Amino acid sequence: MTKVTTVFLLIGSNLFMTYAWYGHLKDLKGRPILLAIMVSWGVAFFEYCLQVPANRIGYGFFSLPQLKVMQEIITIGIFAVFSVVYMKQELKMDFLWASLCLVAAAYFMFRQVTPLN
Repeated sequence: MTKVTTVFLLIGSNLFMTYAWYGHLKDLKGRPILLAIMVSWGVAFFEYCLQVPANRIGYGFFSLPQLKVMQEIITIGIFAVFSVVYMKQELKMDFLWASLCLVAAAYFMFRQVTPLN
């Protein structure tokens, strides 16, 4: 498996995760909270079916902190598209600034430096 496989699995898992976390706000609005929880858990199952293999494959190529930061960057990108396209929300400039902070986090996680210990 390759680094690219890890990225694609993380993208897929984040698609499911974002819907599981926020899709019920639109699709199950006014429905019992227990139903929203059960549906979200069902969707999250597929997230984990992709997230666990992504981390197992990626851990051979990336460090644990790199995997985490990569996942967060993918999450913010997918969340932005989901917010605008599916939830019909307008993104504000603060979202851009927060996203740029994650890009800076990626820079620091992926540059080559010596460990602290």
